[in-house]
Amino acid sequence: MDCRYMKKVKSVMQWGKIILPLSSLRYYPPQFTLRDPLLEGVRNAFGAGHEVAVIVFKLRNQKDLMEQTEIQLQSKVMKTIKKLFQIVVEQEVSQKEFIALHDYYGEGITLLITVDHDRHSISNIDLMMKKITEEVAQKFIKLYPSLYPIFEEGYMFVEKYEYSIQDSILIAHRQAIGMAEKREQLKINEMLLALNKIITKKDINLLAQPIFDVATSEIRAWELLTRGPRGTPLEAPLQLFSVARQTGRLYELEMIVLEKMLQQVKASRFHQDIFVNCTPLTLGNIKFTSDLKKLLRKYRGISPKQITFEVTERDSIEGLKNFTFNINVLRLMGFKIAVDDTGAGYSSLNTITELMPDFIKIDRSVIENIDKNSVKESMLKGLLLVAREAGSLVVAEGIENQEEASVLSRNKVDLAQGNFYAEPAMFFDGIAT
Repeated sequence: MDCRYMKKVKSVMQWGKIILPLSSLRYYPPQFTLRDPLLEGVRNAFGAGHEVAVIVFKLRNQKDLMEQTEIQLQSKVMKTIKKLFQIVVEQEVSQKEFIALHDYYGEGITLLITVDHDRHSISNIDLMMKKITEEVAQKFIKLYPSLYPIFEEGYMFVEKYEYSIQDSILIAHRQAIGMAEKREQLKINEMLLALNKIITKKDINLLAQPIFDVATSEIRAWELLTRGPRGTPLEAPLQLFSVARQTGRLYELEMIVLEKMLQQVKASRFHQDIFVNCTPLTLGNIKFTSDLKKLLRKYRGISPKQITFEVTERDSIEGLKNFTFNINVLRLMGFKIAVDDTGAGYSSLNTITELMPDFIKIDRSVIENIDKNSVKESMLKGLLLVAREAGSLVVAEGIENQEEASVLSRNKVDLAQGNFYAEPAMFFDGIAT
């Protein structure tokens, strides 16, 4: 048999599973990919004077999702994403437009659609791609609240004339993957540029959320929250600190946050207690305590006793050489220590016993709907006992309603914060406004 023909057959077989028809959206095995459904759909579109677009949806953070998922559930997670694409495509793409939906091994999910230039434009395709990925992500989060899929999309039109239809589809598919990757790289480059600008200009904003005494309803302290420049992709703290961490700029960014805090406290003569987040990576940096002392000399008159460092990010403190040493130095200087996110991630009883913190902050995942869940209330009681043994005060985070607040009151929780009490507001010149 002609080796060129066999090469072509092998190439087309790589397309994997085709999901046809749209009404049932079932998988066809690879050996059927040379049959008519896909090729006829493309030929019919060409015959009607239309174009065919190959759209690729790539899961950008697949590795991260797998690392956050137990091994036995990883296959189920990926199957869920594929199934959700089937459901959403059926909702968003009409029978007239739909040609095929592919699971192309290792390179995302591929959608082929008919494009009528009288009814479609480039912006239509962009909007469709965005809507599909947003819908899939929203449905996925409802099933797996702790996981968030991030997709990159790209598309290319199938060439009508120069190649066989099989070759044209494969070429368009490779080009669409390239466009998805370029979009991803472009976004990354833009974010790196934006991050460099933020660090150079120290362009961050501080919000403040009050921490209340549960028994008296008095404000006892303020937690400072960092935001990037308004209206930019790095305004959200998760995105801002994630990019900084992955590019080796986390320490610089967190030191800028501390300097901005001290600058505003000094300018306003603010004397209430302040909680400020710091990752274990920064707290364990060999330069941290000396750099902090330089900042205190620069902004004289601020008492370290006023400031509590929250150990954040749900990271393990294991293996951080200077972490424990730096914590001890901070205590000798007068700073207080809080363990954040207790009840979630790596922030465990082991961390509490290692640090013996002044405050234990209970994660929102424990507090949410605690009034409807007796197991969560038992967890709260257990953490309160641990706190009493460690000599720590307890701060419950993320209180959203009166029912949750009532559970805190009857269990004599020390402090609380959340939108039920007060939403974060701009912290300007030391005053939350």
